[in-house]
Amino acid sequence: MDADRAVRRAARWRRALFFALTLLTAAAATGMMCDILAANGLTGLKRAGLVLFYVLFVWITGAFWTALAGFVVRLRGGDPVSLKPQDLAGRPLAGRTAVIMPIYNEETVRVMAGLDVIWSSLARLPEQAAFDLFVLSDTRKLEIAAAEEAAWRELAARHHARGRIFYRRRAENVGRKAGNIADFVRAWGGAYDYAIVLDADSIMSGEALVMLARLMDAHPQAGIIQALPLPAGRETFFARIIQFAARLSSPMLASGLAWWQLGDGNYWGHNAILRLKPFAAFCDLPRLPGSAPLGGEILSHDFVEAAFMRRAGYQVWLVPDDCGSWEEVPSNIIDYAARDRRWAQGNLQHLGLLPMRGLHWLSRLHLITGVLSYASSPLWLLVLLLSSTVVILDAIHGYQYFKPGSYALFPTWPQYRDGEIVALLSITVAVLLLPKVFGALLALKDARLRRGFGGGPRLFLSLGIEQLFSILLAPAMMLFHTTFVVTTLMGKPVVWHAQERGDRGIGVLEALMRHKWHLAIGIVWGAVILTFAPRYIWWLLPVLAGMVLAVPLTVVTSRTGAGLWLRKHRLLLTPEESDPPMELAALQARLSPGASPEALREPNGAAEAPPALPERVPLSMQAQPPRYLTPRDALRFGRWKSVNSTSAP
Repeated sequence: MDADRAVRRAARWRRALFFALTLLTAAAATGMMCDILAANGLTGLKRAGLVLFYVLFVWITGAFWTALAGFVVRLRGGDPVSLKPQDLAGRPLAGRTAVIMPIYNEETVRVMAGLDVIWSSLARLPEQAAFDLFVLSDTRKLEIAAAEEAAWRELAARHHARGRIFYRRRAENVGRKAGNIADFVRAWGGAYDYAIVLDADSIMSGEALVMLARLMDAHPQAGIIQALPLPAGRETFFARIIQFAARLSSPMLASGLAWWQLGDGNYWGHNAILRLKPFAAFCDLPRLPGSAPLGGEILSHDFVEAAFMRRAGYQVWLVPDDCGSWEEVPSNIIDYAARDRRWAQGNLQHLGLLPMRGLHWLSRLHLITGVLSYASSPLWLLVLLLSSTVVILDAIHGYQYFKPGSYALFPTWPQYRDGEIVALLSITVAVLLLPKVFGALLALKDARLRRGFGGGPRLFLSLGIEQLFSILLAPAMMLFHTTFVVTTLMGKPVVWHAQERGDRGIGVLEALMRHKWHLAIGIVWGAVILTFAPRYIWWLLPVLAGMVLAVPLTVVTSRTGAGLWLRKHRLLLTPEESDPPMELAALQARLSPGASPEALREPNGAAEAPPALPERVPLSMQAQPPRYLTPRDALRFGRWKSVNSTSAP
């Protein structure tokens, strides 16, 4: 109880400080922008631009103050109020945990190799008896389903895991991934206290799995605990940019998020542990009113499940330590955007959940943040278009020295606020770049991390390469996200396909087809600016260059050869490549040429009978209201129909 009071007390002052700094910093920057624009008169377009500028500056300053908080926490060696896995070392496990991997038309060899690595890592620990493994298939293609079942049999035989490793394929994939998990909970959730959810590309060490279970045992008020997944395993230039940037900054940013969110955090859908009884009681997803894309089944289920868990009075924590939790990223910008297309629709659906009563205010903020992660792109585009329009109109009409109807004897001379412009530009650059510098300073301070990133000089050279290509790739992502938001709002739902995995290169023709409108917009926009306001072209050059060069950038950054050349010269290197953890090295060995499928077979040819599914121990998943809501709130909640109700046994 004293610990809970300490958390609540810390939450109050930390959030007050964080939001005050975020909002005041954005207000100060917007005030400077207002002073610059008002020097020669405020128009309607300028006022609209100021409103958008404030919203977007709040967005980037929130990330800045989160990074600074994480930087301080890591310099101090940790946060005394957050969860402390290191204090639980050696504690016996009290609960049973199911490790579950939902899959959908995935590459079978990669999935089973990953599960082999995870189970092998867990099997080395004395706590392994507290875990079972479930492969939950929603695969629709019969040939892939047959390969999955054969690979599962080999995996179970290799580990002599009769009654420990299970495979289940649903006849219908009602509710997609969330429905797949709900089906598991209904059938077998009663046999387990917790479930650790994996994605098809997840890798977790046995120590990480045990750590999450220990944290759940030690904190009965925790409903979800999210581990930090670090990207690893891809070799293309694009993937290496993402891996380097995330590895450098993600632990620091996660520490900052954990510092001010504490037990009101979020869930990212994988590499996390769920407490099954409250998950079953309170986290079944509603079917949103209306039809897709904004109605119907919720695609991005994780934020919603975290909000419902918190709504029920349970805590949601983030563990920011790099504890043996990894994932893979798309290998090129086209596949990266395709994944974001699904997430964009799913996050925009969260707008329909904001009016729901009983949600914690931070849960509402998480939902809004998910929306803004995609809606910020059309807002940035709108700001750029408004500023271009203002500049072009000023160039066409010129400056009016004598205002109409003023009858002034002397002209009104134009005013220039060069000092304010330089100051605002400096603040903006600092807010955007300092988080990267903070991450680099933390890496330099730690000798192991410094070596892992290739040493100090290569670390900063890599940071420069990452920043340059991130700037050039950002305009294409801005236009992709703008398209996703607009088409979703226009009523076009996403077509659900299995995610592309592996190091896939992009050809010129495919890149041209995907970027043709980006190229056209960049050329036309640049031509208009050069015609009417050529001096303004320098301010837009990074944006226009990214659009005009989108095709060659996509082709070059999708190449494995370019990524391997960088790795050979120890650039864009990560600690997981310099000194691979046992699990990642084992995965690489299993996926090397000639290693599959033999790596998943019993060496002496002996095979046990394939394990049957365990006896059902169901938990009822229903859209029930949390226990502390009023009857009126319960009625409001009850009007939402469960998306997974048709799949109940």
